Amino acid sequence: MPKLSVIVPFYNVRQFAPDTLRSLHLNARPDFEFVLVDDASKDETPALLERAADELSRVARVRFVRHEENGGLATARNTGLDAARGEYLTFLDGDDWLARGHLGELLTAIEELGCDFVRTDHVQATGRARTVVRHPLGRRGEVLDPREAILPADRSTSVDYAYAWAGAYHRRLLDQGLLHFTDGLRTAEDRPWIWKLHREAKSFAVLNLHGVFYRRGVASSLTQIGDARQLDFIRAFDQVVEETARDRDADLLLPKAVRTYCAIIAHHLADIDKFEPAVARQLRTMSSAAIRRMPQELLTDVLDTMDLRRSATLRRLRRTVTSAKAAAR
Repeated sequence: MPKLSVIVPFYNVRQFAPDTLRSLHLNARPDFEFVLVDDASKDETPALLERAADELSRVARVRFVRHEENGGLATARNTGLDAARGEYLTFLDGDDWLARGHLGELLTAIEELGCDFVRTDHVQATGRARTVVRHPLGRRGEVLDPREAILPADRSTSVDYAYAWAGAYHRRLLDQGLLHFTDGLRTAEDRPWIWKLHREAKSFAVLNLHGVFYRRGVASSLTQIGDARQLDFIRAFDQVVEETARDRDADLLLPKAVRTYCAIIAHHLADIDKFEPAVARQLRTMSSAAIRRMPQELLTDVLDTMDLRRSATLRRLRRTVTSAKAAAR
């Protein structure tokens, strides 16, 4: 069994894949496994991966899997999880990269702590600019209860730092069904995943490591494209709310889930001009329906505690829903 499996999905990233693959080579060890998943790329990415797999296989174990049809990041990660054989697992996206030696430090830390999973800071790379983005939890190198890191509802917490690649995970979480993503989600795929992890895993820790470089502002990234795939955030947060409502501590945790859902809806509505007109209309319709599905008494409490700009946006949306329901009677 490899000590660590690194799952790396790629899709049409010919321009950036060489940096990603070079960083894997700089982190390679004979007891590491790199699972490269091509999600039906239409550019030269598959050819790059074939050459890289051959080169990497001289210094580490390599699995190269190709999808016949594009399934999205969540599905590609699941393919990687199904293929991975490591005692520990981590992720990297095909347009990001790692500092030399990062994987070794990550593995050493989680082995010494003995917890289910660890989370790390990361470096945001926008053009030539570099900014360290810290995990919201201040306590470092200490084994903690993941459930206790979900709250408070009105502050950024561990479930708001949803990047799957910012950490490592023991294989027992995979065996327990906690590491797979919701198949087919095109965006916000990390959100139900991180909530499930924090609700159901037994232990975690946050590390002072800054070895993951997250590339922002990529033109082909879904965060930059205003098409219908962006609207999958609705399905993702519906899942968060539904699963949290069934939790034994739903009364405590559900306000956080609803508040985060509301904040994300307000964020997308504030940025609605980036969407194609038809998608913008769909965003308004789907957001209205989402507001209607939320527990209304809890929604009122959440809106009363949000900042004025976002709460005003959501109250207008809520009034639209109320008026439409009244007219339909």
